[in-house]
This record gives sequence, structure tokens and C-alpha cells, in this order.
Amino acid sequence: MPDESTNGGKKLRIHGTVARDLGIAIVSGHYRPGELLLGEIEASERLKVSRTAYREALRILSAKGLVESRPKTGTKVSPQLRWHLLDPDVLQWIFEYEPSDDLLESLFELRRLVEPEAAALAAARRNESQLERMEAAIDGMSEHTLSTEAGRQADKEFHAALLEATGNPFMMTLTSGVSAAVAWTTVFKQRRAPLRNAIPDHRRVFECVRKGDPDASRQAMTELVDMALLDTKRQVTLD
Repeated sequence: MPDESTNGGKKLRIHGTVARDLGIAIVSGHYRPGELLLGEIEASERLKVSRTAYREALRILSAKGLVESRPKTGTKVSPQLRWHLLDPDVLQWIFEYEPSDDLLESLFELRRLVEPEAAALAAARRNESQLERMEAAIDGMSEHTLSTEAGRQADKEFHAALLEATGNPFMMTLTSGVSAAVAWTTVFKQRRAPLRNAIPDHRRVFECVRKGDPDASRQAMTELVDMALLDTKRQVTLD
């Protein structure tokens, strides 16, 4: 096993690499819920890593709800309902392979429940600073395009600023999950074919929020999410 790997462009330490590889194996179904993982000694020998690194990797996976360890019984894969599916790392691991249609539908179902209402709240509560951030993010998306890391980072900033503009602290806690979902579905679509230009969809949302029109903002964001789902399904059929 190599000493380093990458996670969203960032280099990982050995335990992070082990956690990533095991995480991908779990979310892809290679290891099934209830299945026992290798013991510490056997795993460290097979993976050629220290026992400390393997233990730390399991701690990472446990914190994300993917595994549970018990004395004498070992470490086993948790049921999917315990997985922290909106954790940015877990979302990345899901999109490292081919997500099921049901999982994709469920992710966009969540986005459709959250983001249009967030846009409506933002239209009623946004301030000038948040509008400036959203507009700067759209400019960044236009300059770099969503096919680049810089463009996708600008896309994440747009959604983060919009969620902040809701003024709802509970909704703001969804920022990292929503941003990760947006980013990794974009990467997933890009792997299969050129991306449709979704920047006009974002600009329509922004203009409605800027005008302070909750109903129009809700509708514009609904259309943005629906189009993103159609784009994702289209890419899957091309594979």
C-alpha cells in the first residue's frame, strides 16, 4: 500500500489512506453490513501498515458511522442507516464507484427538500455581504468553469453563502453536506461526458434572491436541483 493517497486533491497520511480504501470498500458493498473486518494483526500484515495506523483508520470509520467495534467480537460493518451519508468523505467514497439509482434519487430528494426552502428564506433574510459572496461565487464559476477545482470551489461557496443567508443555524449545519453533494455529483457527471452549463441556473437563483422574492427563489432552486438530477441520470445512461 502506498504511503500517501489523495482525498479531494489533498494528500492523506497512511491511516487516512487505509480509512479511504476501507470506506470505499464498505460503501461499494464489497464489505456488507454485519460483516467482520480483519483483525488488527492480520490486517496490518496484509496491508503492510502499522497496527497503530490500522487502529486510527478504524477510529475514522467509526466516527463516520461505517463500522462499530466491540470487545471480543471485533469490528464489523454497521447497517447503512447508521452511516453519516452527508459526511464529505463518505460522499466522496460513494462517488468513487457507481452509486445506485436509489441512492442518487435519495440524495437529490434531500436536496429538493432543503435547497428550495433555503433559497426562499435567503430571499427574505439575505444581507448585502451574502449577496456579494453569492455573486462573486457565480463570477468564479463563470471564469473557471465547473470542470475545474476552482470552479467547483466557487460553486460550493455559492451554496454555502445561500445557506448562511437563511439565518437558520440548524440549516447552516447542512452546509458541508450540501456542498459536498454538489461537488461530488459534478465530478461524477464530468467523468462521463462534458458538463451542461449550469451557471445560468445558479444566476437565476441569485437574481431571485437578490430581488427578495421567496416564491421565485424557491422555484428557481427547484428547477436547478431538478436539472442537476436529470444531468446526473443522463450521464449514468451514457456509461
